[in-house]
Amino acid sequence: MTQSGETVALSGIEFGIEPGEIVALVGPSGCGKSTILSLIAGLLTPTRGTIRVLGQRVERPSAACGYMFQQDCLLPWRTIRENILIGHEITGDRSPQKRERTLLLLERMGLSDTADQYPHQLSGGMRQRVALVRTLASDPQIVLLDEPFSALDYQIKLQLEDLVVRTLREHGLTGVLVTHDLGEAIAMCDRVFVMGKNPGTIKRELVVPDDVRALSPLEARESAEFHSLFRVIWGDLQNEY
Repeated sequence: MTQSGETVALSGIEFGIEPGEIVALVGPSGCGKSTILSLIAGLLTPTRGTIRVLGQRVERPSAACGYMFQQDCLLPWRTIRENILIGHEITGDRSPQKRERTLLLLERMGLSDTADQYPHQLSGGMRQRVALVRTLASDPQIVLLDEPFSALDYQIKLQLEDLVVRTLREHGLTGVLVTHDLGEAIAMCDRVFVMGKNPGTIKRELVVPDDVRALSPLEARESAEFHSLFRVIWGDLQNEY
């Protein structure tokens, strides 16, 4: 919405994502990347067109989608254990099995010794790992990632990229990543959608080669194919700024 009235955020957006696939949306600020995530999550309703998740039309938020934000959004007055179990409280599913599974996820993230600590006692990278556990605790089939690593140091960022990709692959989850980091998009994902703005459109769809996808995010950045894709995306975005 602008002072003069409504504005078109997205136009002619049409794409599908296969189960277990990880895709990225890249483009300039204001092109509608986060809006697409909100539409998939059921937080926004399109004025035209249809959003379908698992074959069903999206009309409201669903437990099928988990959302991981740039900020971890942990509740500072709750312990880490209480934070990761909050989804069970909201849904009313407090079964011992769900609780045990969630605490096991915390352990697999290397954070079992933080369960009784509070968010302010953890580093930024640790807090984002807790946020990932909380996202996975609700058993989503699709994980929406809205620039989850942008506030982190580069070394921690690379470690979390690898952790998130491995976790999504191991659980067979679908991922949709919004990022301004072109290298991150190529290193983590199976496909990259390059967007333009005013209004937001998809300019190009790029498939990341199998050889790159088989590498860790750090290793992928060192491959010739990675640099070739990076140059293509960089060229597409030069006209958008």
